Amino acid sequence: MLSRVPAQPDGLLVRFWGVRGSTNASGRAYQEFGGHTACVEIRCGDRLFVVDAGSGIGALGASLGDGAPEEVDILLSHLHLDHVVGLPFFRPLHLGRTVRIHAGNLGGASPKEPLDRLFSPPLFPLRLDQIDPAVSYHGFRAGETLHLPDGTAVATCMLDHPSGSTGYRFDHGGRSVCYVSDVEHLEPWPSPDLIRFVSGADLMIYDAMFSQEQYPACRGWGHSTWQAGLALCRAGHVGAMAIFHTHPADDDSVLRSVEAAVQAEMPTAFVAREGASLVFAPVA
Repeated sequence: MLSRVPAQPDGLLVRFWGVRGSTNASGRAYQEFGGHTACVEIRCGDRLFVVDAGSGIGALGASLGDGAPEEVDILLSHLHLDHVVGLPFFRPLHLGRTVRIHAGNLGGASPKEPLDRLFSPPLFPLRLDQIDPAVSYHGFRAGETLHLPDGTAVATCMLDHPSGSTGYRFDHGGRSVCYVSDVEHLEPWPSPDLIRFVSGADLMIYDAMFSQEQYPACRGWGHSTWQAGLALCRAGHVGAMAIFHTHPADDDSVLRSVEAAVQAEMPTAFVAREGASLVFAPVA
């Protein structure tokens, strides 16, 4: 089990629990960067957010243990399988915690019905609300500001992806982190709306599943390249970029080469590694 990074009273913490796209990667050649699908822990002070619920959310839940917060908000970019498959294995659900699941890519509709279709017989033994009666489902429209019960606000943005996807921006203590996955860099790129969304962020977590050579054959699949992410960072004056939603076939040697290439252009960029964390201290 990965050890916990303590919550920072006033800081903004990011920890990667799953970094892959589409499906898991496994084997010795994938140990450095990890193989779980998308899940990121965000802490604004002691306030916990979980962005996406891919297979990595199981390890996040295990790390929280019996001391998991009484309330947890899970913010889904969208409902494709690699972003929700870990939900039944998230430990707070088994502790009876209040878990709120949010999705913004369904035109304002609740994610309950599609998640119930997935997590019910014959595909799965139980619905999520049979595991935890306190679970609830909340729909909003991507682009709206998401207002949570404790008064916390999270900015959102619609992203180009089949069936839609939602980007999230977390601002705390004068620092900011943007989650921009799954997204395709359609022209005109970068769009004015997306530039405004990421403007001045300390970190952008970005879907760079394909190389520039792979992308033409995968046009329309809803994913991007690190070069497109770099263009967005430059336009929005973003401090650092985490290359995320990496291709499940890209082993450690491939991703080390990708990291070297992007760092030659942007030294603060890096390829996200499962278990890695960053803490942004508040601006005085």
